[in-house]
Amino acid sequence: MNTAEQAEPNEDPIANRRALTSRNTAWAKALAERAVKMGITPNQISRLAIGFAALGAIFYVLSPLGPGFLQFIWLILAASTAQARLVCNLIDGLVAVEGGQGANDGPFWNEVPDRLSDFLFLAGAGIAAGNLSLGLFAATLAIAAAYIRELGRAEGFAPDFSGPMAKQHRMAALTIGSVVAAFYGGEWTMGIMLWIIAAGTAVTILSRSVRLISALKAK
Repeated sequence: MNTAEQAEPNEDPIANRRALTSRNTAWAKALAERAVKMGITPNQISRLAIGFAALGAIFYVLSPLGPGFLQFIWLILAASTAQARLVCNLIDGLVAVEGGQGANDGPFWNEVPDRLSDFLFLAGAGIAAGNLSLGLFAATLAIAAAYIRELGRAEGFAPDFSGPMAKQHRMAALTIGSVVAAFYGGEWTMGIMLWIIAAGTAVTILSRSVRLISALKAK
């Protein structure tokens, strides 16, 4: 299914997930199988993602305090936590659906940690850029984009995971920006990266809104 389009109501948990090629990789399946064998629940994995986001925010806050090699280390660690958060987001779904470990409160733990993680990462990146307001602005837009998607689902449509700056795109931009900042100087590079995320997320909100309004009118 093309997630850029709204569709008829669909309660299939597989159809209602973000389309990710990484879900079919051997390493992801192996991690999910290990989690199931160890009795780790999807909700626990979702909460772990918040832990990585909190660590990332701490590393971003520390980065302006340690120029040179220390700043390099903090920014690389922050980039690593962004990717670790995405791995958690991937594995919790695999454990829940393919592993048959989903719980009744799963929808809460599937969504709320994501919103908190976006806030922590982007606010922290704003501090690293010397512009907390910009980080908070980007975080607000990220939460708004998710709200539009969930509003469409509440109205009976398939979730719209389209970009150009959906969650995985934001984390990719954050990771790349952090690595570049580690090598070529912190604040201005992080600032450019946050403006790219904010602008792309604003376009995402607009495009999702237009599709949702059209789908609602056609109901």
